[in-house]
Amino acid sequence: MSKEPILESISPKFGSSLKIHNFAVASNDYAPTWHFHPEMEIAFINGGSGKRHIGNHVSYYNDGDLIFIGANLPHFGFTDSLSGNKSEVVIQAKEDFLGEHFFDLPEMQPIRQLFQRSKQGMVFHESVRNEIGPQIEGLLELSSFEQLMSFLNILKQLASTDDYTLLNVEKVVLESKPQDTERLDIIYSFVSKEFTRTILLAEISDKVSMTEQAFSRYFRKKTGKTFTQFVNEYRLVHASKLLSERHLSITDVCYASGFNNFSHFNKSFKAFTGKSPSKFREQFKNVVDS
Repeated sequence: MSKEPILESISPKFGSSLKIHNFAVASNDYAPTWHFHPEMEIAFINGGSGKRHIGNHVSYYNDGDLIFIGANLPHFGFTDSLSGNKSEVVIQAKEDFLGEHFFDLPEMQPIRQLFQRSKQGMVFHESVRNEIGPQIEGLLELSSFEQLMSFLNILKQLASTDDYTLLNVEKVVLESKPQDTERLDIIYSFVSKEFTRTILLAEISDKVSMTEQAFSRYFRKKTGKTFTQFVNEYRLVHASKLLSERHLSITDVCYASGFNNFSHFNKSFKAFTGKSPSKFREQFKNVVDS
């Protein structure tokens, strides 16, 4: 694959170390995008058929799939409107999601070895998929603490089976230079701390020792979007979390998310989610209460 992969920014929900998402058919925006992320990813596809393109490996699955993709391993998404799957549940987490040295413990060595194997891409066979798949779907119904405990148990089970296939014969070397990930980490970390205020292009450019013009070109090449688009999307994701998890007025959500114009916030939120903030909160409440 000659095209350089785009770095995907991943933000776990409030109070969680994991990002767990249930993609409806054709809703995975990254399905057609060659991308990577510092987080590991486990994807359970319930039924359907499609293509796996992970690292240098290309193959096809039928009647669902269970895939473990290691940190920074480039890949395409696995489902779209033609896959015919019932659902796709994706779990994403940093390797140190339980602390920098947790998986150095003797009891955790099998899971640590699993993480290493996952850097080549792993597909688990039918018996494991049938056993683990429902457990992954079950995470959607649990609290953050219960999700964490259940996910650790899922990792233990995956680490103890040899019923899998490695998809790449060796670890895939990213086309991106090592300093790119470090530089983007600086940018993302700064935005995550400062997004509630105006971030000047000169300020963020200086953080990574680049001119404004060079930074703008670099950021768009690496992420597929402008820095302004990225910051606004970060704010909108934060707003959606506040609307679903906090008892704040929509006006308070607007300003707490870094917007200083309520009309602009409403327009941007609807363009981003397809719903107004009030409709988004109402529909989320209906789902929770049902």
